[in-house]
Amino acid sequence: MAAARQSRLGAVIRVASGNFLEMYDFMVFGYYAAAIGAAFFPAGTATVSLLLALATFGAGFLMRPIGAVVLGAYADRRGRRAGLLLTLGLMGLGIAATAGTPGYAAIGLAAPLVVLCGRLLQGFSAGMELGGVSVYLAEIAPAGSRGFYVSWQSASQQVAVMFAASVGLVLNANLSPRQMSAWGWRVPLLLGCLVIPLVLWLRRSLTETAEFSARRERPALPQVLASLGANWRIVSLGVLLVTMTTVSFYMITAYTPTFGTAVLHLSSLDSFIATLAVGASNLLWLPLMGAWSDRIGRRPLLIGCTVLMALTAYPVLVWLTRAPSLAALLATELWLSFLYASYNGAMVVSLTEIMPAEVRTTGFALAYSLATSLFGGFTPAICHLLVQYTHNPAVPGLWLTFAALCGLTAALFLGRHHPAAAGHRAAIIVP
Repeated sequence: MAAARQSRLGAVIRVASGNFLEMYDFMVFGYYAAAIGAAFFPAGTATVSLLLALATFGAGFLMRPIGAVVLGAYADRRGRRAGLLLTLGLMGLGIAATAGTPGYAAIGLAAPLVVLCGRLLQGFSAGMELGGVSVYLAEIAPAGSRGFYVSWQSASQQVAVMFAASVGLVLNANLSPRQMSAWGWRVPLLLGCLVIPLVLWLRRSLTETAEFSARRERPALPQVLASLGANWRIVSLGVLLVTMTTVSFYMITAYTPTFGTAVLHLSSLDSFIATLAVGASNLLWLPLMGAWSDRIGRRPLLIGCTVLMALTAYPVLVWLTRAPSLAALLATELWLSFLYASYNGAMVVSLTEIMPAEVRTTGFALAYSLATSLFGGFTPAICHLLVQYTHNPAVPGLWLTFAALCGLTAALFLGRHHPAAAGHRAAIIVP
């Protein structure tokens, strides 16, 4: 028993390490969007450069649905381990493209084109990464603990958020704003490149899940596409479920440094402190709420958190923007963090449970990727554009409210039509 538990713990660490790297790089790009915009997307004003950089950040998410189908089908046919190794290799190439490309001043138009291609490649690989990790964890979890195990997919992302914010704090404490704009923003990206060999070594030692190994039929891409078409309603509900997660996550992590400095006019140090606190809060609540969903069922958490988010997101941002301060930013972000993490602790495992077994990775990845591509990935750009257009600094709260209503709609529907996603100690549906 102890040996099996230790083996599962090692598998969780190895599979989550790549998830850490993927999220770390996405966070770094979001944190240093202003500097990246100045380096690769020079324009007439700083606002336009920032918007171009944020749009490039979001453009990577456009490739996620394609990666979800292509790489997800690969994982559903060739195995979870093979799929996770492939996504890691592609991810590393994307990180290196952004970290090593000279700026616009050195190579002209080639600079933003290379960076854009790097983001698209990362988005392609990330399309399957979250689904592959979540399904792997669900399939190795012991009975009655699936919510707790799968929550570590999201928890590993929070370690990345904290690490990226910590690097930002160190850099801002030791470099001047001019140095940060000139070259300091490259340091976190280069650190990500250095981590790639370690993560690849860790993932190579993964074993295939027993559940996948026991399957006799493994669908090819045409069969995967046919199954997805037959189950389009489930995938659509999955998209609505994930919208709440992906919008709130990128709002409280990737957009926080930009929101804190450009909108609230707080210091970069304050913004990174708040982001670090958010990562720690998420890391605390995600496994706790994942485990609680194993005890009380997924549906109470899904409904409760979406209702609270819909009712409070805009009012708390109005309160914050009326008298911005580090204390107010921390209070607001920690409240939103609690709602996000509590919801996500139940949501991710629910998504693995409602997908048909033969396309579990592809279905999960496609639903997650579509929600991220349509809503979550562009959240920093959408929020900043809304603030500029409406001149209302609290308007991102309305975007969060919209996302919460999407999640609530899906949770209510799933409770009636897919009881395994709502019930006590739910089991994965196997048709």
